[in-house]
This record gives sequence, structure tokens and C-alpha cells, in this order.
Amino acid sequence: MSTTDTEHTTTGTTGTTGTTERAESAETAETAPAAGSEKGWYVDDRCLNCNIARQYAPGMIAYAPGGNYGGVSAVVRQPETEEEVRQMYRAAHACPTRSVHPPADEWPEDSDPYPMPLDEDGIVLLCGHASPQTYGATSYLLRRPDGTAMMIDTPRWRPALARRYEQQAGKITDVLLTHLDHVAHGRKYADAFGARLWIHEGDLHSRPDADSVIRGQEPVEIGPGVIAHPFPGHTAGSTLFIADEKFCFTGDAFFWSQAEQDLEVADSVVYDSIKTLAASVARGAEELTFEWVLPGHGSFHHLPAQEMRERMRALGVRAATYPEQEVDYGKVRY
Repeated sequence: MSTTDTEHTTTGTTGTTGTTERAESAETAETAPAAGSEKGWYVDDRCLNCNIARQYAPGMIAYAPGGNYGGVSAVVRQPETEEEVRQMYRAAHACPTRSVHPPADEWPEDSDPYPMPLDEDGIVLLCGHASPQTYGATSYLLRRPDGTAMMIDTPRWRPALARRYEQQAGKITDVLLTHLDHVAHGRKYADAFGARLWIHEGDLHSRPDADSVIRGQEPVEIGPGVIAHPFPGHTAGSTLFIADEKFCFTGDAFFWSQAEQDLEVADSVVYDSIKTLAASVARGAEELTFEWVLPGHGSFHHLPAQEMRERMRALGVRAATYPEQEVDYGKVRY
């Protein structure tokens, strides 16, 4: 096993020290005993403030101050309907530290919905089961017309999950890594699938065993209808993957902010340059076409392509005014 199979620990201007610290604090996430009430749902104190549970159970799990990572998730309302119970289980099975607990820690066998279709046609599937080693990044499966699929970024590593993903999505031919701090389990999943592992040369130091390297700043075809678009800024090698001019997998380049109800960048978590990121957004607003923004952190969202373009243009203008600053995870409000 290479060192990057366990955790990326690069430091400096393109480092992920904060992510590493979060991962180390969560190493016992699946075995730590629960300490909450048996009377209702709760979030334990291992929460990384990654936002994923808040996205899947809106109105029931919300941001609260506290914790070691600029805030925590907390249950603010118990589920009242069967659909809300399902939403809470979605959050629980996605949480990277297994911090979301049902009453009495009861886990029905059918409570895990993943992989779960996101769009109405079932082209994109949510992997769930986020990893603490990617700070709880959302990962996706992308079905292709020929019956194969691709994985974008990776969930926690479990052989059983690898088997389940292929059984439900189809033969997985490619694992696409958006940038350096989502690389943790890329090699294992690629090997399990017999798939090609992709990364941009700007972040190749984080995954030097990648099979396919995206070079330069020009678009690269991964497969029919799937294009890699280098998008530097968050990291030097950040890359968007756009499928069918509809689905845009953004990694941590930009996301839909529930707080702002708009596209946004995490300007306090930039390892390359906020000015470079702003320029990438401005360029992308003119060159890229998509309807779904599908980030690693922050919310996914669907809009008509023209409205998405207009919001990207506005984001490019805003981001150009953001100052360079020290990395601070606690400032991000997804």
C-alpha cells in the first residue's frame, strides 16, 4: 500500500494539514461507543463539520457553533414522517465519522440507500459512505450509455462497497480524482474495479501512482461525452469533469451554497490562489455548459444551463474581489 492510500499529508501552499488532522481524530469513528440519548436522533461529538449530513437531512440537522472544526452538525428537530426518517438514515450512512445516530442505535438492514440516484434519469448516483480521509467529501457514480460507469472522487474504502457500486451502476472503467485532498482511496477503488485512475499533473504528487495524467490546461476527453477541464485555484491541479454538457463534478472548486442560495467558492480554503480560482470561474462561465453542480463539499444543485452560466459569471466577479487569506475551515458556511 502506498502512503497515499492511508492519507495525504502534503503541507505548504498546496497542503492539506487540516484535513489530515480531521482524519486522524476520526480514526476510531466506526468503533467509538455511542454516548447519546436512546430517545431520539443525535449527532455525537466526533463531528468534523463537513456539512454532508446537513445536506441530506435539511431542517432536521443543522449547523451549530462548537467543536474543534469551526462548528458542528446538530439535530434540531426529530423526523416526523417516514420520508424524514429515510432522510436521517441517508445522512447517517453518508457521515464520515458515523456521528449521526438513530434512536437506540437501531440500524435496519434496508436503511442504507446507497448508491442512490440523484437525477430523475438515474444517470448520477450518490455513493454515500464518505471518508474522514477526504473530510467527508461527496463522491459520485456516473452511468454511461454503454452500461459502464465512472466514479468521481471516492467514498470510504470497503471491498463490499466496491462490489455493491459495480452491481448497481455497471462496470466501472474510470476513477476520476478532482484534486489532491480527495485522493485517499483512489488506488484501492481503481484496482478493485480494474479501472483507470485519473488526476491532473498539478496534483500528481498526491497520487503518483495514477494511471492517466491530465496535462496542461486544455480539455481532455475521458470517454464519450465526458470531458476533463483543468480548473486551477483551489489547488494547482483542480479539475472539473463535465458529462454530456449537463453534469459538472467540481470537487472543491465551487459549490451551491445553501446559506447564500447561489454558487460560491470556499475562499478561506484555497491551497493555490484565490485570484487564479476567480480567473478559472470567469473563464468557465464563458466556456462551460452544464445544469448540475456536483461538488465534493457544499450542496449539489440543478438549474437551467443559462441560469447556471449567469450565476458563474456573477461568481467570477465576486471572487475577483476576495483577498488571499490563511486557510481557515471554520469560516466556510456551506
